[in-house]
Amino acid sequence: MAVSKIYSAQATLLNAQIIDIEVDLSKGLHSFSIVGLADKSVDESKDRVSAAIKNSGWKSPKNKNQKVVVSLAPADVKKEGPLFDLPIALAYLIASENIKAETEKRLFIGELSLDGKLRPIKGALPITQKAKKEGFREIFLPKENAGEASVISGIKIYGAENLLEVVNHINTKELSGEEKESGGLEKKEIPVYINKKKKIKNREVEIDFADIKGQESAKRGLEIAAAGGHNIIMYGPPGTGKTMLARAFTHLLPGLSFDDMLEVTSIYSIGGMLGTGLIEHPPFRSPHHTASYVSLVGGGANLKPGEITLAHKGVLFLDEFPEFDKKVLESLRQPLEDREVTVSRAKGSVKYPAHFILVATMNPCPCGNYGVKGKDCVCSAQAIERYKRKLSGPIVDRIDLWVEVSKVEHEKLTDAREMHEGTTKMKPRVENARKIQEKRYAKAKLKIKTNAELTAKDLVKQIKLSDKVKETLNRSAKQLDLSARSYHRIIKLARTIADMEGSEDISENHILEALQYRPKKYQSL
Repeated sequence: MAVSKIYSAQATLLNAQIIDIEVDLSKGLHSFSIVGLADKSVDESKDRVSAAIKNSGWKSPKNKNQKVVVSLAPADVKKEGPLFDLPIALAYLIASENIKAETEKRLFIGELSLDGKLRPIKGALPITQKAKKEGFREIFLPKENAGEASVISGIKIYGAENLLEVVNHINTKELSGEEKESGGLEKKEIPVYINKKKKIKNREVEIDFADIKGQESAKRGLEIAAAGGHNIIMYGPPGTGKTMLARAFTHLLPGLSFDDMLEVTSIYSIGGMLGTGLIEHPPFRSPHHTASYVSLVGGGANLKPGEITLAHKGVLFLDEFPEFDKKVLESLRQPLEDREVTVSRAKGSVKYPAHFILVATMNPCPCGNYGVKGKDCVCSAQAIERYKRKLSGPIVDRIDLWVEVSKVEHEKLTDAREMHEGTTKMKPRVENARKIQEKRYAKAKLKIKTNAELTAKDLVKQIKLSDKVKETLNRSAKQLDLSARSYHRIIKLARTIADMEGSEDISENHILEALQYRPKKYQSL
C-alpha cells in the first residue's frame, strides 16, 4: 500500500485557491474517509468516485479490504463543490498502483458522473488564472470548460470527456497484455485545446437613440454619464421613454479592456452564469423592484455575489427606483462611493467589486401624473411625500445627474428616424472623452480611467479652476445649499463636459450646465 499526492483547486469567493489532495491506502477493515474540512458535496464524492473507477474498468475502492484516507489540504480551509472528484480518483489509482503518473506542475479539476464522464464545473477561469500564477504548466478539466480556460495563455489546457481519457494521457506504466486486449487503457494523449481568438464583434444595437423621438436633454445627460462614468436618474411621467433610454445607454459605453473582460468573466464563471468564451462588452443588469437585499448586495448561506457585483464594469439599471425596498436602496451607499461592497456574515466577511454606473428611473409620484399638464394626480399629499422620502439625502447626493424626461409631443412621434441623432454619432464622442481622461490619469500615475472615479484628494491635484469659475461655483453652491459631496461631483461633472468639448480648462458654461443636473423637485429630500 502507498500514498500519492495530486494538485487541484477551488474557486473561493472571487478568487481561487490551490488544494493538495493526498490519498493513503493501508490494510485493514474497509473504510473510505475524506478529511480536511469537506462539505457535504465533497464528502459525497466517495460514492461518485468509487462508481466512476469501477465503471471505467478498475476494481472499486469499496471492493477491497483496505482503509482509504483522502486528505484535502490546507485543512483549515473549507472545501466545497464536486470539482475534486477527478483528482481524488486519479490519486487513488496512483496510490493503488493501477497507474503511474507525474503529477508535479499539473492541476486537475472536474466532477465525475457514475459512469466516469466529466461534468462541467463553475469557476474554471479564475482557477486557471491561479494555476498559471502558481507555476503550473498543465491543467486538466472537463471539455466544456476548456474554451473558458483557454483565454489564459502560458498554460496548457486539456479538455477531457471522461476519467479514462485523463488516465490514458498521464499514465506512464507499461500496459500488460490483458490491459492491451481489453481496449480500455492505451497510451493516448489529449490534444492541447487551442483558443481560436476571434475578433471582438461590435455589440449589436438593440435600441438606438435615433429610435427614441424627442428627449434631447435626456440624451445629452446620458451621453455625459457614459463619457465620465457618472450615475444618472431620469424622472418623469409614465410612457415618456425612460426605460428605452436606459436600455439604449449601455450601447454608448466603450468595450471592455482585456483585463476587465477577465475580471467580469471570472465573476460570471464563479456564479455559474457564463455561456461560452469571454464577456466582451459591459454587462447590463436590471433586477426587478421586488429584488431582495441579498440578491442585490450579495451574501446568503454561501456568500455569493449579488446584482451590483454582476454589474461590475457595466450598468446597474434600477427601474421604478423608489419602489425598491428602502433597505435595498440604502445598501447602495457604500458601492456608489467606494466601488466595492463588504458583505459580513457569521460565516465570514468578504469584499466584492462593484464598479458600475447606476442608471435609475422614477415617476414624480406613485400614480405618475403629479405636475403633468392635462393629467390629474390622484395621490394624496401624504402619499407624494412618502414617495419622495424613499430616497434619502445620502442616496440623492451620490447621483451625479438628475434628468427630467417630460411628455413628448405627439407630432414628434411620427418624425423620420434620420431627424434624430443616433447611437453611432454619440458613441465616438463618448470614446474620445474617455481616451482624454485615461491619458490624463495615466500621466498622473493614478489607477483610474474616468472623472467619476476621482477622490476628493486627487480632485484638488488634477482639476484646476480659475478664480472666476470658482466664484461662480461657490456662489451657486451656497444658493443651492450643496453638500461637500455634491460640490465635488459638480466639479467632476463639469470636467467631463469640458472633455467632451475637447477643452483643457473648465469654463463657467461647463459649471453652469453641471449645476442644471442637480435635483430640482427633490432638493428638499
